[in-house]
Amino acid sequence: MIPITKHTRDVLLEVAKKKKIYVEGNFLKILQAPNGDVEFEEYLKVCKEKDSTARRKRLQVTKQVQKQNKELVSKQEETDALMEELQIALESAKQSEEVANQLREEAEKGMGKALEDLELMQKKTQFELISTIVKVALYVIVGVGVLTTVMYGLALMSGTDTQIIGSTWSNMFGILLTNAFSIVGTIMGVKYATEKE
Repeated sequence: MIPITKHTRDVLLEVAKKKKIYVEGNFLKILQAPNGDVEFEEYLKVCKEKDSTARRKRLQVTKQVQKQNKELVSKQEETDALMEELQIALESAKQSEEVANQLREEAEKGMGKALEDLELMQKKTQFELISTIVKVALYVIVGVGVLTTVMYGLALMSGTDTQIIGSTWSNMFGILLTNAFSIVGTIMGVKYATEKE
């Protein structure tokens, strides 16, 4: 365990309060709060909770990407198998002109179908990724809005001067609403731009 000096403790707490940046990763396992320092112990607890949440989110994204990769590999194997079958069919079709023409047409149709399937799978994957990004962005926007409102409410109830917090709260909500509409508008634009008639 690494004992924390007063200067380091103060810097970590100040960065967490002002910039909302917390220590994370394996480094948390070796940090130790000074004896009887309740505030720093609470800080370490929050760091561990945030780290745990971030790890869970990364694991979910990794699992989702792995699942999508398996689907793409499966489709690629199907496409490869289809291409091999088409090659064998073309080699055996050299015996007659009529059979070769028929097989060529079937090969073009099969290849077009395989490319359509692959394109459809890629669009589906892109749509799911966009959907995930939108959900995460909206969660962040709603979370920041709720947290700012709670902090503003606590400041109002505690009777402290709320002039700065009030204007900050108002600005924050304006920015959050603008970002929310921007995200939704961008996604809708991409959706309609990529649709075929």
